[in-house]
Amino acid sequence: MKIQNLAVIFIIIILPISLILTAYVQNQVKTLELQMNYDFKLTQATYDAVKAFQLNTVNSSTSDLANSKLRDIKASVNTFFNSVATQFNLSGYNKDILKTYVPALVYTMYDGYYIYSPFTNTIQGEDEGSTYKNGDKISDLKPYIHYSTRYVKGGIDVVITYSLDNYITVKGLINGTAVNKAGYLLNNIDDNGNIIKYRGIEIPTEILTETNAKFSNDDGLTATGENTTYIYNKINGVKYYKDNNSDEWFSIINGTKYKQNTQYRNENNAGQLYYREAREFTDWINKNLSSLTSQDAIDEEGNKLAENSKLFNNSDKIFELQRGDISIEDPNSNFNQHRSAVIRYSIEKNLSIAIANYNNYSNVTTNFQMPTLTEEDWEKILNNVSVISFLQGLSIGGKVYNGYSIVTNTKTEEVVNTDSIYIIADGEYHRATENGLKSKNIEKAFMNVDFERKSVTNNDKTSYFYPHWETGCYNSIVTQNDVNDLTDDKYKGSIYKYMQDQGGSLAQVYYTALGRERYTMYRTNNNVEEENKKFQKNE
Repeated sequence: MKIQNLAVIFIIIILPISLILTAYVQNQVKTLELQMNYDFKLTQATYDAVKAFQLNTVNSSTSDLANSKLRDIKASVNTFFNSVATQFNLSGYNKDILKTYVPALVYTMYDGYYIYSPFTNTIQGEDEGSTYKNGDKISDLKPYIHYSTRYVKGGIDVVITYSLDNYITVKGLINGTAVNKAGYLLNNIDDNGNIIKYRGIEIPTEILTETNAKFSNDDGLTATGENTTYIYNKINGVKYYKDNNSDEWFSIINGTKYKQNTQYRNENNAGQLYYREAREFTDWINKNLSSLTSQDAIDEEGNKLAENSKLFNNSDKIFELQRGDISIEDPNSNFNQHRSAVIRYSIEKNLSIAIANYNNYSNVTTNFQMPTLTEEDWEKILNNVSVISFLQGLSIGGKVYNGYSIVTNTKTEEVVNTDSIYIIADGEYHRATENGLKSKNIEKAFMNVDFERKSVTNNDKTSYFYPHWETGCYNSIVTQNDVNDLTDDKYKGSIYKYMQDQGGSLAQVYYTALGRERYTMYRTNNNVEEENKKFQKNE
């Protein structure tokens, strides 16, 4: 056979294959481009939801309260769906259609989380004027789920609720005695009754000041549209300000000034109280629950969690105070590893159920399933207030889109993370891990939200102000380039080890602010009257 004939045969065989492969490759490239585009759109919508929640809570005096928090979260959910509709508008999807492709939204909070997904209303009665009837299918927030686990061992039968930091609540029976305890877990605290030290650093008292709205001298209640600086104390999430012209104290709740019958001390010792009470609580835990391990955790039916999840197949003691150079508050401690396992297991379990059940509510012919989250994703969720969004079932050429997005809320009073504290030095505020910060003139430290612009509106007068007027350091706040990420073998992610290494005024100011802000958070289990007494002026 002539070579020309072979060439013709070769072309006849290869050309169709080449065309098919080219079309396949082009289709795959287009699919990948669509997936990346959809990932970006979903992330943007999730970011908008977080931003809406952030704006509503930063300027609200009652955002910690359950009803206000639910209102703010529902507003955030609505923002998410509006943003999704806007993001996907060019793709031919409207808001109502896109809702059917969102099986769940998750809002992780300080000690638990909300899941937004469809469910069947099961009210027994149908009151006149009720919004929903028995059996109606509703898309709404499900009841709040705590990061809780039950433990049974010997005379111990307790439920422990964890949080995004080292605060826990213990309820149950120990050797037949009912217990209800809550507090922070910390090691390395020395307290002789007068001087209290954490990791060798003395914790002082403080006089706290910040800017807020100025009120009229006529009635003392009407905002003037101007600002002034006050001495303040923060108690259970509420700030109380000292009047500059008298010994009276007042609070400002959603634009209204409320005079207090109580006089508080100018000096604030919340930082000291944090470490003193943490030591007492940690000693109690060490005395009563030191034998507990992950293998003692059980589910609601009494079965060992270790039988169903490798997250709990660990014989190390949960509340071991010190393991080598690792203290219980360090990220790699047994406690924090177990805390992460509890939170992860709870979210995975309930979210999987919510997404799987979505198949019963959606008209979309898609088998909705819980996607596998990466370890990096879980790192975000386990340490921050976050929003997790899911989008599934959209056709993107050769495959069906199954995506999720996680966006953290780093500016919130819901949780005081170790990186939530900003240091004031040389007229600027800085991240606590900024390189070379210890050589600057360290002054005080506050929560990052206290450097955001806030407003008070009263009788059509709006005062805009910054609680602290300092500008953000370009290197550590704006670009975030000149900071230590604590990932090396020396610090192993622990800011406590980093501060211990820095020492001096930087460590003192940081430890004091961290303790103060955590101690004065709003908590539902706080006795408000008892908390107030701790800060009242002695007559």
